[in-house]
Amino acid sequence: MVPMSQLDVAVEFATNPEPRCACVLLLDVSGSMSGAPVAALNEGLAAFAADLGTDVLARQRVEVAIVTFGGNGVEVAQDFLTAGQFEPRRLEAGGGTPMGAAITQALEMVEARKGDYRANGVPYYRPWVFLITDGEPTDDWKDAARQVHTAEEANGLAFFAVGVQGANLDVLGQIAVRPALRLDGLKFVELFVWLSQSQRRVSSSKPGDQTALPAVDGWASV
Repeated sequence: MVPMSQLDVAVEFATNPEPRCACVLLLDVSGSMSGAPVAALNEGLAAFAADLGTDVLARQRVEVAIVTFGGNGVEVAQDFLTAGQFEPRRLEAGGGTPMGAAITQALEMVEARKGDYRANGVPYYRPWVFLITDGEPTDDWKDAARQVHTAEEANGLAFFAVGVQGANLDVLGQIAVRPALRLDGLKFVELFVWLSQSQRRVSSSKPGDQTALPAVDGWASV
C-alpha cells in the first residue's frame, strides 16, 4: 500500500478540517479463524461500515484503519480513511498469529497519524486500537504490551481487546489495561454495531470530553 504524501495529507485536512477520531482495527486472520469465524468477521465489518455511514458527523470525523495478522504476517489492509470513504474488503484466514508485531504496527500508525493531525492543526480525540483474536501470540508480545500500557498511562490511546472462542484471555488481560472481553459465539455484527455506536458518540462530543459508551450486554462478557 502506497502511503499518502504530506501534500495529500494537507489537502485532505484542508478539504475536511473536522476533528478526527482515529480507530485502528487489529484483526486476527490466522488459520484458526478459517470458515465461519472469518465469514462472521467480514459480516461484522460490513455492518460497522454501514452503521457509521448513517451518521453525518461520524462520516467526516471517524477515521478507520485495518491491520491484519495471519498467513501474510502483519499487513496494513487499509490505511486511515474517514468513515464516509470506508469500504472494507473481504478478509481471508490462514497462518500463524504474530500479534506482538501487529500491535506494534498499530501503535506506530496511531503515533504517525497524531503527528499528521498536529502538523495540520487538526483537533483530535483519543485514538482507539481495537484488537480481535481467537488465539494467542506466536511471537513475542511482552514488549508490545509494555508499549500499550505506556501509551494508555499517557492518555495517548484507548486499547480494547476482544477474544473469540479459543483466545487466551490471560494474555489479552496482560496486554490491555482494561479487562479483555470474550465474544459470545460469533456475534461479530453485534460487536461492530457497538463499536460504531461508540465511535459515533465520541465523534459527536468535544475532543477531550469524557464520553459514556454503550453497554456491552448482548455480545460479550469479561
